[in-house]
Amino acid sequence: MSAFDDDADGQNENEFEENLKLFEDMLISGQPQFFDADDIEEIIDYYLQWLNYDMAKKAIDYGLERFPFSSIIKIRHAQYLSSQHYTHEALTILNEVEQIEQNNFDLYMARGYIYSQMGLGEQAIENFKNAIPLAESKDEVYVALGVEFLNEDKPDDALYYLKKAIKLNPKNEVALNELSLCFDLTGKSSEAIAFYESYIDNHPYSYFAWFNLGLGYSRMGLFEKAIEAYDYSIAINENFSSAYFNKANSLAQLERYEEAILVYKETFKHEEHEPTTYFYIAECYENLNRFEEALVNYNKCVKLDPANADAWLGIGVVLDAMNRLTEGVHYVKKAIEINPNDPEYWYVFAEVQEKLGFMEEAAMAYQRVIELEYPDYDVWLDYSKLLHQNGYITNALETLSEGIKYFPDVAELYYRMGVILLDKENRKESLEYFEKALAMDYSKHNEIFEYAPVLQNDKEILNLISNFKK
Repeated sequence: MSAFDDDADGQNENEFEENLKLFEDMLISGQPQFFDADDIEEIIDYYLQWLNYDMAKKAIDYGLERFPFSSIIKIRHAQYLSSQHYTHEALTILNEVEQIEQNNFDLYMARGYIYSQMGLGEQAIENFKNAIPLAESKDEVYVALGVEFLNEDKPDDALYYLKKAIKLNPKNEVALNELSLCFDLTGKSSEAIAFYESYIDNHPYSYFAWFNLGLGYSRMGLFEKAIEAYDYSIAINENFSSAYFNKANSLAQLERYEEAILVYKETFKHEEHEPTTYFYIAECYENLNRFEEALVNYNKCVKLDPANADAWLGIGVVLDAMNRLTEGVHYVKKAIEINPNDPEYWYVFAEVQEKLGFMEEAAMAYQRVIELEYPDYDVWLDYSKLLHQNGYITNALETLSEGIKYFPDVAELYYRMGVILLDKENRKESLEYFEKALAMDYSKHNEIFEYAPVLQNDKEILNLISNFKK
């Protein structure tokens, strides 16, 4: 760019600022001023960009009164209407513009965004595609298509258009970030790493690229490399809070909790205090058995976000660890009130009720965990143990039978079934279950003795295990 170009840009900017002041003075004084169509379009765009819809409406009214045939002012009117959720009225205006002017880039982009706002993805995509041959900077259209395909749960199509956008404009940060999400949704973490490494070769000072490379490494469990990438991102832009936050996540994954806490706290220098950050700090303190500090941070989280059920649960769990279980159960209940369909919360509630000696409440909670389709087999073991230890042997066996239907290949369920069948004096069937379990996973046979140490002296069971070992 030449010095003359710089001067021209500065002159244009000064001229716009003068026009904006004149327009606002006119509204206050009522003294009429003249603006040409281009001037008023710039003023409308400025207000829409800054979401100042009251002033945008006044500028649009002025423009429509003086330039009733201006397509671009009509399109801005439609965009304003859609921002106020008058989408059908907005589409009517755009359809009228199309009757007069079919090759208008802004028309198709505006209509595409309105259809997207209405959840009509196919129509949005059709309009964005119509805008491609009319675009001066096609990367804007490709990004819009990429985002819309993401909205439509078509990440492979989104990936295609976002790559095209970056090829045309490597500095398009929206495309870079959305592309990272596409790689994640398509499970293409290796491709993501290769893409961002190649990108960094050509653009080594892109903090977004280093950040997204870190995300790629994180998704593959390569946390040391992720930390290194985040450090480069921070070195380039020391105010980039997301890089600090994700670096802290990686440190926590490596169980480097002390370091993670320091980096989480670093984010507070560069952004508002986020409840999620306090939550993760609390988790780190909890993992370090520093329960008082964990409580402080869980409480900071719920103060900022009272609907954060995980943090309420965290308070309950920490109070349990501090032998303040009677107090803690209140917070577990609070988590369930906020999110009654989370099986993990009900599982914790069942364990808490069991510790407090409320067996009926614990049984009901375990049943709720199962109803909510908890994804692991351990709930069947814990629920059957509760029933067995309280003398409900038949119910315990029925529970395990049900668990085996869901997890037919889990040896632990068969070992437990074998043990409890002995209490029903059904040795033959018990030994059959032990045989099945040993055939599935011999290495887990200690499950028998951990649950029922007395069986370490049972010669028939010991012989069965010995024969399988041979």
